[in-house]
Amino acid sequence: MKFTKTILKNGLRVITVPMKDNPTVTVLVMVEAGSKYETKEINGLSHFLEHMCFKGTTKRPKAIDISRELDTVGAQYNAFTSQEYTGYYAKADYKHLDLLLDVVSDMYLNPVFNENEIEKEKGVIVEEINMYEDLPHRKVQEIFMRLLYGDQPAGWDIAGTKENIKNLKRSDFLDYRRKHYVPSATTVVVAGKFDEKKTLGDIQKMWNGVFGGKKKGKVKTVESQKKPEMLLQYKDTDQTHIVLGARSFNAYSKNNPAIKVLSAALSGGMSSRLFQKLRDEMGICYYVRAENDTYTDHGFLQVSAGLDNKRVKEGIGAIMEEFKKLKTENVSADELNKVKQQIQGNLYLGLETSDSFAEYCGYQEVLNKPIKTPEQIIAEIQAVTADDIKRNADKIFQNKNLNLAAIGRFKDKDDFLPILKF
Repeated sequence: MKFTKTILKNGLRVITVPMKDNPTVTVLVMVEAGSKYETKEINGLSHFLEHMCFKGTTKRPKAIDISRELDTVGAQYNAFTSQEYTGYYAKADYKHLDLLLDVVSDMYLNPVFNENEIEKEKGVIVEEINMYEDLPHRKVQEIFMRLLYGDQPAGWDIAGTKENIKNLKRSDFLDYRRKHYVPSATTVVVAGKFDEKKTLGDIQKMWNGVFGGKKKGKVKTVESQKKPEMLLQYKDTDQTHIVLGARSFNAYSKNNPAIKVLSAALSGGMSSRLFQKLRDEMGICYYVRAENDTYTDHGFLQVSAGLDNKRVKEGIGAIMEEFKKLKTENVSADELNKVKQQIQGNLYLGLETSDSFAEYCGYQEVLNKPIKTPEQIIAEIQAVTADDIKRNADKIFQNKNLNLAAIGRFKDKDDFLPILKF
């Protein structure tokens, strides 16, 4: 992978990733603005603002003006909001790059925040929140974050509360955007088939006159836990959805390659430990997955699963047993090699398209990390040893780090406390 990073005079970072054999091109704009940059009173605003950028600009006053232009060229387009960044993108045939760049930049730079549109969109977002409430496998993730971080930004729902959404005013959008949507906190990524020199010149023309004040920061996440914790939400569901996890490391930790291999050993494919144990051997779930989630100032490794209501404790016990094995036994040479090859293969398969490459680079840059090539990441993975995995497993899989969130037909924490210990 070859890429070029250019920083404009106003601080805007531009990443160009040529993919000459790819017939598409993607424009992605990412900004350091997410739910962690909010106060409790405006929690949900980052996500709401993302919606409003599609509702009209000074150049394209109505939502239909934006969607019609992109639909006319067969583009795929959307946006996303996380705790620490927001992204806007459009992807299409490389011949339409000029249009993609113009539309995506326009949405970021010139939203009008029409008051009537804000009021209408409140109903849309409230229904989005309602939708998540009806998806327990997703809702349990929000409960897990609340369990880990409580009443601080890392523990709040990205979509916010219904009450907050209904109370937000146009002035809130303008104030938040002024504080956070500044060039120095923004990255423009273009990936696919395009003329680098021309594209960089076009971006400079569009963005060089854009200036902003100093970026407002966010409150540092506080990690505090002395014993296993759990949070249960009673719901009459046909299966119990759980997230069982332990605090790990932030996005910049040197331990992350080992944790990545560890999590892949747990659930990397149908031959992984948890898939084999919970699904093939015990037959108590359809989905089970492990992943290491990292942020600028915290991180955690989690296992999520939808379990047979009658065998939830059995399932949690089986997951705990696999955690314990990783703490006390070295991964075999054969399994270690298999997992590394699986990670390498998935990495390359996940970077076949222009939009995946754009997000790959944008994610690293917006978090102010050095952009590593796939080859560099693979080299880090290949360097992981069985001792590295065991050492890191012993660090994170401790009683004081354990957390369990669950949605299902359970109310009593005492049902699970005896299981949450090594």
